[in-house]
Amino acid sequence: MSKLNNKLIFYILGLLLVFNGFAMLMASLVSYLTQDGVFNEIFFSSLVVVVTGWFIMLFSKNNNRKIHKRDAYFIVILGWLIMVLSGMVPYISTGSITSFSNIFFETMSGYTTTGSTVINDIESLPESIIFWRSMTHWLGGMGIIVLAIAILPLLGIGGMQLFSAEAPGITGDKIHPRISDTAKRLWLIYVGLTLLETLLLKLAGMSLFDAINNSMSNIASGGFSSKNESIGFWNDSPLIQYIVIVFMFLAGTNFVLIYFGILGKFKKIISDTEFKWYVSFITTFVFITTLILFFNVDLNSTSVEHPQVYGKFESSFRHSLFQVVAIVTTTGFVTGDFISWTPFLTMLFFGIMFLGGSSGSTSGGVKVLRHLILIKNGFLEFKRSLHPNAIFPLRHNNHVVEKPIIIHVLAFFILYLILFIIGAGVLSLLGLDFESAIGGAASSLGNVGPALGTLGPTSTFAGLPEIGKFWCAFLMLVGRLELFTVLIFFSPDFWKS
Repeated sequence: MSKLNNKLIFYILGLLLVFNGFAMLMASLVSYLTQDGVFNEIFFSSLVVVVTGWFIMLFSKNNNRKIHKRDAYFIVILGWLIMVLSGMVPYISTGSITSFSNIFFETMSGYTTTGSTVINDIESLPESIIFWRSMTHWLGGMGIIVLAIAILPLLGIGGMQLFSAEAPGITGDKIHPRISDTAKRLWLIYVGLTLLETLLLKLAGMSLFDAINNSMSNIASGGFSSKNESIGFWNDSPLIQYIVIVFMFLAGTNFVLIYFGILGKFKKIISDTEFKWYVSFITTFVFITTLILFFNVDLNSTSVEHPQVYGKFESSFRHSLFQVVAIVTTTGFVTGDFISWTPFLTMLFFGIMFLGGSSGSTSGGVKVLRHLILIKNGFLEFKRSLHPNAIFPLRHNNHVVEKPIIIHVLAFFILYLILFIIGAGVLSLLGLDFESAIGGAASSLGNVGPALGTLGPTSTFAGLPEIGKFWCAFLMLVGRLELFTVLIFFSPDFWKS
């Protein structure tokens, strides 16, 4: 077994703690500006985390700067856990959430951009804690490890191994030959989209505080909102909801394509197969949902709309578009109780929880590209059965997909289904009904947010047994890190290598 580079692992973990601590410092600034009464607690939390991280870096600075594959897996797993555990400190110090299981669940849901919550009254929280919830989404969205990669070259540490272990998706698309420059450009796009949405939401009528929080959650494909009703609080403002829809869509798009769009290379976007199918899936589901809402559901009676009515078709279209995009991109914002609309739509939304956005986006789920590879390979199997001696290569964007990638996708899909079944089984053993169990497992594993049954869009996960909260948190982490990064730790070969 190759020896782990322990000092390097601890050094990077300390660096991540410093990042997290400075993010808390921003939350303490919010507390100071809003005078919400918890400034000392948040500031002390930040100080403790920064100092702890600095001491860890100090005592592990003399290390071999080369990262091996096993080191990268340890850094990513331990990095996410250390971020979650340190991210719990503001909740603990302020007493805003009670019980360790609730705090752990909420923090894991934040960093993994799942958006499920155990808080029944969000608006009663101090403003700085609401901001911190959104910040955990924002840090986890692009991946705090990817942010670290942008800094590592300055410290003489390569980051390719970390990037491949943490970054979501299966494509190797990069916007710069150097992986650190790719990470920097991704974060610049990420920050830019967040600032742009904040500005547009503020101009559309949101308060600056709400605009900042919902933008951070949105660009991360998270789902934590500053209001109890989520984006449904602004049902009287279609403009706000359309702005949120646009940025949910962008967050679910491959960020490499967004980069090409910024450079004016629109032909690359239009010709991308995954993007075309991403748009096609959303269009199809929105069309079906709009028709069902228009002809079968009175949105006023389901409390989706406030007294002002903007036209039945526009309302049906907007809420259909919003919820389809929110679930496909695993953002998890809601404008109403979509599981009460019709049984068919409940099944439809449950199904699209398994779709996911584009590879290279902040979305969770299986991802559109994996579905495309599975579907194309299935059709090719028909041809291979009829013509066993012929060679039918699988192509994506006019490039042949290598067999190891196809095998990887098949393995991912099988593991995903197995984990979903086991996840639902465990939740049912803990006393959840069938609908809640399958919804909770699908939502947690896919980092979706709202689920079904007692865990639906108008409910919270507060009623889960303590073990259930830890179990869902585990599913969130496995889903966020694309299964293999976590499950490889359960492989005997990993420990023998």
